[in-house]
Amino acid sequence: MTGLHTPLSPLSFLERSARVYPNRTAIIDGETTRTFAEFAADAQHRAQLLTDLGIRPGDRVAYMAPNTLEMAVAQFAVPLAGAVLVPLNIRLTSAEIHFILEHSGARVFVIDAEYIPVVQPLIGKLSTVATIAVDREADPAAQLPEGFTDLAELLAQTQQPGADQTGQAPRKFQWAPHSELDPLGINYTSGTTGNPKGVVVTHRQAYTNAINQVLHSRFDTDSVYLWTLPIFHCNGWCGVWALTAAGSTQVCLRAVRGPKIWELIDRHRVTHFNGAPTVVRTVLGTEEAHPLNYTLRVTCGGAPLDPRTLAEVEALGFSVTHSFGMTETAGPYTVAYEQDEWKNLPADTRAALLARQGVGQIGSSELRVVERETDSDGLLVDVPADGATIGEVVVRGNTVMAGYYRNPEATAKAFAGGWLHTGDLGVMHADGYVELKDCAKDIIISGGENISTIEVEHAIGSHPLVAEAAVIGVPDERWGERPRAYVVTRDGAELEDEVLTAHVRARLAGFKVPREYRYVAELPKTSTGKISKVQLREG
Repeated sequence: MTGLHTPLSPLSFLERSARVYPNRTAIIDGETTRTFAEFAADAQHRAQLLTDLGIRPGDRVAYMAPNTLEMAVAQFAVPLAGAVLVPLNIRLTSAEIHFILEHSGARVFVIDAEYIPVVQPLIGKLSTVATIAVDREADPAAQLPEGFTDLAELLAQTQQPGADQTGQAPRKFQWAPHSELDPLGINYTSGTTGNPKGVVVTHRQAYTNAINQVLHSRFDTDSVYLWTLPIFHCNGWCGVWALTAAGSTQVCLRAVRGPKIWELIDRHRVTHFNGAPTVVRTVLGTEEAHPLNYTLRVTCGGAPLDPRTLAEVEALGFSVTHSFGMTETAGPYTVAYEQDEWKNLPADTRAALLARQGVGQIGSSELRVVERETDSDGLLVDVPADGATIGEVVVRGNTVMAGYYRNPEATAKAFAGGWLHTGDLGVMHADGYVELKDCAKDIIISGGENISTIEVEHAIGSHPLVAEAAVIGVPDERWGERPRAYVVTRDGAELEDEVLTAHVRARLAGFKVPREYRYVAELPKTSTGKISKVQLREG
C-alpha cells in the first residue's frame, strides 16, 4: 500500500504494546515471565536467527510445540522475518509430519524436545528442511540425536537486535509486511480422508480475526488468559495476536489437565479461556473445581455445550459464549450473543438458545444457510429462516482464507458460488441466528429421514448418569443407516440400555433413538478436545 494507508498485520500489535505497555506482563510460562518489551525483543531475536539461517521473505518455517513461550513468540517472530509460519499438530505421526514438511517446503523446523522421538525417523528423509532446532527449555537434559540442533545455542550465537526498552525494532525488521495480502501462515487441516490441506492465512485475515476476538471475548489490560486451546490450532484462534493487541496477560499450559488448570486459575486469577466442550467438562470434572468470586469468561467452540454442563459451569461463576469457526476462517466466525429476554427462560430453553452458533462476528459478518442446489442462474439459494429447513452454512468476508496451498482444485470447490462452503449443516432462525445441526459427514440418513447426531447426543447427555456421549451412523440393511451411541457414564456408574432408551425416547422422535449403546471408559479426542468420530467409525 502507498500514501496514508499501511498494511494491516498483527505484527503491529506487538510493536504497539511493547511501546505502550513496556513493563506490563505479556506472558507467563511456569516460572518464566516476559514483559511486552521483552516479548518484542524475543521476537526480534528469533527473526534475526531465522535470517542468519538463510530464511528469506516467503520461505516457510515450521513449528511443533505445545503452548509454551517459544510457540507464542513464533507467532510474531516468523512473520517478522518475512517468512510463513507452519504450525504442526503435536499429535501427528512421523508420516503426517513428513507430508506437511515436504508439501509446505519448510526450510527450518523448530520443535519442542518432547517430540524428538516422532521426528527422529525423518532425519535424512526431508528434502527442504536444512535445520531442525530443539527447544529444551522444559527439559534441559534431553539428548539431541544426530541431525538436531539446540535452539538455545543457536540463539546464543545470534546477535540480538538492539531493541531499546520500548521494544522498537531496528530498521532491518519492519513491523508490517510488504502487502497485507501476503501469506502469514499455512495451517494444515486434519481432514477425514486423504492428506491434509494447507490453509493459507494472510496478514489481513489474521489482523481482522484478532480484532474480532478482542471485541467479542472482551479482552483488555486486566484480562488474564489461560491457554487451554492449542496455539497450533488456527494460531490459537488468533489468540496470541489478539491478547497482545489488548495488552492482556497470557498464561501457558502444556497440557489440558483439570488440577493444573485450577492451580493456574487460582494463582493468576484467570479471567478467560477457550476450548471445546470436552475442555469445559475437564475443568468441571476434577475435585479441585470450586465456585469463583468473579466472572471467568469461556468461549466454547467445536460443538454445542449441552444444557446440563452449561448450568454446572455457570454455577461456578463462568460465563459461556458459543461460537463457530473453522481453520479456513482463522478460527471463530460467529458469536452467539445472549439476548436480555433469554435470561429468565427455563434452563433447558435458555441453554438451547445459547448453544446456537449465532451471527457473524463484527469483522466477518456475511453468513448464510443455503440449499444444496443452485437456481437456474447458478446462484446459491437461501433456505427459509424458519429454524427447521436444513441447508449448508456458507460464509465470506475478511477472515476467510486466501485458499489451499498448492491445491487450486480444492480451493475452487471450497469457493464455489463466491462463498466458502463449510460442509456444516444448519438452519437459519427468524432472528438471524444460525444453528448447526451437524457436519455434512456426520448427519445420519435413516429411512430417508435426517438425524442430527448433535440432537441425539444432547438427549443422551441429559441423563444424570451420563458424563459424555457421541453418536455415529452405522449401516443398516433396512433403514440404510441407524444411530449408534458411545456413552461414558459418570464415575463408572452402571446404566442399562432400556433405561437410557426410555430417557431418549421421551425427548426425541422414535426414529432418532439409538438401538445400540456401547459403554466406554473414554471417548477418543482430537488435539483440540473435539470427539473424534473418525476414530469411532474406524473402531
